Amino acid sequence: MPSIFTKIINKEIPSYDVAENNSCYAFLDINPLTKGHTLVVPKKEVDYLFDLEKSDYDELHDFARNVAISIKKSIDCKRVAVVVLGFEVPHAHIHLIPINHEDEINFSNKRVKLSTEEMKKIANLISENFLLER
Repeated sequence: MPSIFTKIINKEIPSYDVAENNSCYAFLDINPLTKGHTLVVPKKEVDYLFDLEKSDYDELHDFARNVAISIKKSIDCKRVAVVVLGFEVPHAHIHLIPINHEDEINFSNKRVKLSTEEMKKIANLISENFLLER
């Protein structure tokens, strides 16, 4: 059965798209720790990040770097944290989380509530900056 991320990639489930290439996809987390919290996934469904083929792993990280640069240009933050946990969805993914303090990457923290319009605006801004990076 396809993961929720595969369904998002295949447009079976809506998402706030940020960026995409032939093998990677980035979209806003719908339950974000901070404004601009983005998930980056390979289009190929692989449960564990380190089970990706080296070329796919390298491409995912290069793509995530470009998304992170775009997030930093779009969101007022000191850093973009990179977190890989991978327990909540059986599909390799990288969390890119705009932060000003280390304690903002605690997944036990209360999640940020943003309106649909705010999410669309954030996704569009990151996407525009991503296209400028290319």
